[in-house]
Amino acid sequence: MKKPLLLLLFILSMHSYSQINFEKGYFIDNNDKKTECLIKNLDWRNNPNEFEYKLDLEDQSQKINITQSKEFGIYNVSKYVRQTVNIDRSRTILSELDYDKSPKFNEEKLFLKVLIEGKANLYQYENSDISRFFFKTDNTPITQLIWKSYKISDTEIGENNTFRNQIYTELKCESINIQSVKYLNYKKTDLSKIFAKYNQCQNSEFTNFETTQKKDLFNLTIRPGIKSSTYSAQNDIMSSYNTNFGNKIGFRLGVEAEFIMPFNKNKWAIILEPTYQSYKAEKLQENMTSKVDYSSIEIPIGIRHYFFLNNNSKIFINGQYALDLTLNKDASFKSTNGPVNELKIESPGSFAFGLGYNYQKRYSAEIRMGLSRDLLAKYSAWSSDYKSVSLIFGYTLF
Repeated sequence: MKKPLLLLLFILSMHSYSQINFEKGYFIDNNDKKTECLIKNLDWRNNPNEFEYKLDLEDQSQKINITQSKEFGIYNVSKYVRQTVNIDRSRTILSELDYDKSPKFNEEKLFLKVLIEGKANLYQYENSDISRFFFKTDNTPITQLIWKSYKISDTEIGENNTFRNQIYTELKCESINIQSVKYLNYKKTDLSKIFAKYNQCQNSEFTNFETTQKKDLFNLTIRPGIKSSTYSAQNDIMSSYNTNFGNKIGFRLGVEAEFIMPFNKNKWAIILEPTYQSYKAEKLQENMTSKVDYSSIEIPIGIRHYFFLNNNSKIFINGQYALDLTLNKDASFKSTNGPVNELKIESPGSFAFGLGYNYQKRYSAEIRMGLSRDLLAKYSAWSSDYKSVSLIFGYTLF
């Protein structure tokens, strides 16, 4: 347990290296004064109630809350406007649904994120509980697009999709007909497309803030490496079968799919890495010959977190749980004075932790520690201990 604990302590200590940039932006105060500045880009997952800014890089940062600013933005990235709106915060968790299809509005002052800005505007409000969309046209003030999930019975759920009628009524255009909105989903991608289509139809100049900054949200990486593994087996009845096969160096080859989370400056990712690995050893002892031949396809799935050092370099940590599809699975213990024990290896899943470095989003190296697992767990008289440390190199294809 000492090594995992030391790794965890090191990971926690690395948190101070996480880098969030101050980027060119502006804010407008309650007197309509626009201030050019540098705003701390947190790539907000939830709509903020405040933001942090500097007048220049050497300046001390300051915070402004929603009561002090009516608008702020980061150029070519995002824009937020303060509005007092009626918002329905009905939850979508099954246990919290009611039987009323009508929304329950409350008046609130919010920073709304601008998604589309033109002749017809689209806004979003999001926090950990809900996601709501708002719109504005020449004839309509900022209004929520209505969607609500509700119970019809204990076993049936209905949806109030009034937002489709709102869009069809308000966004009158020859390229938007009833079929365009009939199956429209209450999602950012769907709604952004329909509002962009309306602005194009009206020959209106508009800004789509979802496309002003391209985000690379998927990476595929070839991951060869060297794996140092140790294996030992014990028999609770006959200690003469106890064998320490020692350390073996082997080759491993994986292909990693990385799915970047589209918030918090792309610092979080889900990773999946099918990997071939093997361990083969023979141990000659007094009156005993022991062999093990174990290979498998590991399928680690987990979470990665990046710590940015500069525009080209970043450190990352992984936490993964690896499923194991065993290929070769033979272990034998042959004694000159006793029976041959031929066993079949069955590997349970296991946890692994990694620490790595990425350069220019293309090249990477990682040290990964696989925690102990018992390959002979199905045999009551046997136990074993398989552990590994890997040095992994990566080349990102795209």
